[in-house]
Amino acid sequence: MNKIEKAALTGVGGTTVMTASSYLMSLLADENFREPEHLEVLIGRLTPHLSKKAKVLAGWGAHFAMGFVFASVYVELWEYKKIKHNLRNGLLLGLISGVLGFLIWKATFKVHPLPPWLNFEHYYLQRIPAHVVFAVGATITYRLLEKEKKQ
Repeated sequence: MNKIEKAALTGVGGTTVMTASSYLMSLLADENFREPEHLEVLIGRLTPHLSKKAKVLAGWGAHFAMGFVFASVYVELWEYKKIKHNLRNGLLLGLISGVLGFLIWKATFKVHPLPPWLNFEHYYLQRIPAHVVFAVGATITYRLLEKEKKQ
């Protein structure tokens, strides 16, 4: 399996568990932390002529594309043995990614002409644990891929 395939699968694994955790946090906190929905709104307000289905697909596509970008960096670090692919380093990658994710979302909402209304303080605060969940999910996925390769 090449690095792009590993990054894609690792990204899907991490993004899936992150999204599930964001949906759960949304229910628990009674706030919307669901990334694909916010991306759908951002995209939809820039391209109002798109159908509802196209906006939904674009939101989910953008969300998984960013997961692929983050996972690509992780896989690069793991493949070149810059760091070990263990859970401790997964937590560290998650913290770093969380800060980066916070900055990306903050910049996105700031430059967008019609950002959605939400409690930005709560949303930004939730970005760090969401990315920790992503990184742990990505680490576990990568470890499973590596284990499968050895068999």
